[in-house]
Amino acid sequence: MSPALLAAVSGLGLGLSLIVAIGAQNAFVLRQGLRVEHVAAVVGVCLVSDVLLIAAGTAGAGALISRAPELLTAVCFGGAAFLLAYGLMAARRAVRPATLVTEEAGRRAGLLVTVTTCLALTWLNPHVYLDTVVLLGSLASTWEGRRWWFAGGAALGSAVWFIGLGYGARLLRPVFARPAAWRVLDAVIAVVMVSLAVSLAIRGVRGG
Repeated sequence: MSPALLAAVSGLGLGLSLIVAIGAQNAFVLRQGLRVEHVAAVVGVCLVSDVLLIAAGTAGAGALISRAPELLTAVCFGGAAFLLAYGLMAARRAVRPATLVTEEAGRRAGLLVTVTTCLALTWLNPHVYLDTVVLLGSLASTWEGRRWWFAGGAALGSAVWFIGLGYGARLLRPVFARPAAWRVLDAVIAVVMVSLAVSLAIRGVRGG
């Protein structure tokens, strides 16, 4: 295996290991995929955002952010407020079965609202910066002249994951044809969002 290909494969493996986890962004992509609602836009926003952040970290922004903890502190509080609000909305959907309907019968969210929510879940989440900009950026620098191969592999990992999650979720639609399944999903999303909000608030209090 050539050094460049090795760097790309390493980036792919690390990128997937960081992104394949239950989090705010993945939970949102999963829900949109199940509802078959603006999936292309959501996947596009997540993928483009990841590519931009990975590129920024590879270019050296990770070192800058690590020297300015006040930036992460501000994002922590902003992200905590947003995730708490989104988590409470998910909890409300779980408690009220009447809102747990399939996309054919339910009211579809507008494209602008969906994209804005996806952007907020991505760019107001400090964990995204820590994973893509700081961690991936720092590790990319260890590959010196082949760091962009490493970054390309990480970006490919994001593409594989988000496309698979967004479009593969529809395979689970028979399960979610029942309102009870939506109730469970929204309950899980609520717990994840509120837990993340609390962890971010604590992180903000500690100074990032």
